[in-house]
Amino acid sequence: MKRVTAIVYGRVQGVGFRVNAQYEANRLGVQGWVKNQWDGSVKTVAEGPDAALERYVAWLQRGPLNARVDRVEQNWSEAMGEFRGFHVRG
Repeated sequence: MKRVTAIVYGRVQGVGFRVNAQYEANRLGVQGWVKNQWDGSVKTVAEGPDAALERYVAWLQRGPLNARVDRVEQNWSEAMGEFRGFHVRG
């Protein structure tokens, strides 16, 4: 089990990014959260099997239909097991 903290930059607020990220995470069996940041980016912390997280990050690099993703900063570490489900925050 791994953990990824990612910040997604581009046109990622006001386009359904968070709810679609939640749907994708649930589809992949990934746990954690996603939220809008004050600077217009979206931050997500997710835990799960390596392959599922890699697919989640690949989705983050595309985003939903109306988004424009310029870049995704990623920080990988070992899972801490602190999440139950995947939630949209703030």
